[in-house]
Amino acid sequence: MTRAIMIQGAGSNVGKSMLVAGICRHFTQAGLRVRPFKPQNMSNNAAVTADGGEIGRAQALQAMACGVDPVTDMNPVLLKPETDTGSQVIVQGQRLATVRARDYAALKPQLLTACLDSFRRLSLDADLIVIEGAGSPAEINLRAGDIANMGFAEAANVPVVLAGDIDRGGVIAQLVGTKAVLAPDDADRIKGFLVNKFRGDVSLFDEGTAQIAARTGWAALGTVPWFADAWRLPAEDIMDIRSATRPDTFRIVVPRLNRIANFDDLDPLSADPNLSVEVIAPGRPLPVCDLILIPGSKATIADLADLRAQGWDIDIAAHVRRGGHVLGICGGYQMLGRTIADPEGLEGAPTTVDGLGHLDIHTVMQPRKHLSRVTATDVDSGAAVTGYEIHLGQTTGPDTARGWLTRNGTRVGAAGENGRVRGCYLHGLFTGDAFRAAYLARLGALTSPTDYGAGVDATLDALAAHLAVCLDMEALLQIATDIR
Repeated sequence: MTRAIMIQGAGSNVGKSMLVAGICRHFTQAGLRVRPFKPQNMSNNAAVTADGGEIGRAQALQAMACGVDPVTDMNPVLLKPETDTGSQVIVQGQRLATVRARDYAALKPQLLTACLDSFRRLSLDADLIVIEGAGSPAEINLRAGDIANMGFAEAANVPVVLAGDIDRGGVIAQLVGTKAVLAPDDADRIKGFLVNKFRGDVSLFDEGTAQIAARTGWAALGTVPWFADAWRLPAEDIMDIRSATRPDTFRIVVPRLNRIANFDDLDPLSADPNLSVEVIAPGRPLPVCDLILIPGSKATIADLADLRAQGWDIDIAAHVRRGGHVLGICGGYQMLGRTIADPEGLEGAPTTVDGLGHLDIHTVMQPRKHLSRVTATDVDSGAAVTGYEIHLGQTTGPDTARGWLTRNGTRVGAAGENGRVRGCYLHGLFTGDAFRAAYLARLGALTSPTDYGAGVDATLDALAAHLAVCLDMEALLQIATDIR
């Protein structure tokens, strides 16, 4: 019989994704068939799955923690914000529609059905499903029609463990206050709580733990000390990406686009101690560097306009004149061209705009989203490149004849005449250690001989060991309920 438990948070960014990954790895090491599940996620950092769809990057990492390939059923509803008031809705891996926030509620009954279908399918091949909530159940204004927290827990009849974040302060109020605002049935569904991100001697919080348990009636499952190596795991939120500024090393600068997407391309670079990776926030000029990396975007045309409003187009042009290197990935690749056309208004009103003009290419947005896992070869070094493509649009033009990757015998990507400006649609290419070293060596960088994938896997092991010491894992498993 499959068991399930749901980890919800007393607020956003309390560390739910990391907790679920660690719990998944722990029980996988214990010999259980474990699967992660998140009914609804909101992120522009997506992963392409083995079954040809897309899910949140965090669920892909959690699948890795379980030792399995990610599939779309692990995250049946993914919201990808395109504007401040509207998101693309991905259901079971495929785009359903783009809707405004105020219209989203009308879709929820349909989406709950999809979530339950995915959950049941996932349970057919699992001993334990560890479910991640979204945001907080304390947002009781969203309870009607909820599919992300208590609404799903009720529909699937699964117990809940509530996590609080002591690092931001007020964790007693977070947890006790959540109990106070929840409806009695929802509060009764919570069987235990834990406190995350404690710095220092955890025994100093023993009285706080006792007070929370006394005021809520929930079981205390433990206090989790700060996990210092969390930065080594791929982040889902750009706000969790820290700049790895290292003096006297090869300097990579990344403009933080307003709708930056699939920025996992930065993770292997940031992990290399011989590289400096700086994410530049709006309002700051792009500093002098060795490489400007323009990342993916969920709204390429709008982000191109924002890039110009920041003056970053001028900084990029000056960098190119100085002989600097530029790499554009996906939306960043499209921006480097001469024009971007959106004849069907997929990103807004139908329009054609001028690109930055550093590559002689032209992009036309098309309704069909391209989703695929990719294996390619670096033309210059012969190194294997693996990654994924996830984009709207087709790019053509003279500079594609200098494509610097080959796939099934065909050149892909584009490069300028001197090879200093390049672009491609392939995300995740820097996860390949041989390619990463060869590409950066051509630019004059000396990289560390690290095995990035093994490093992430080792960090998941360390996270599981970290949680096993401070959380009552046996009690957590006992709370998990058989699902039928």
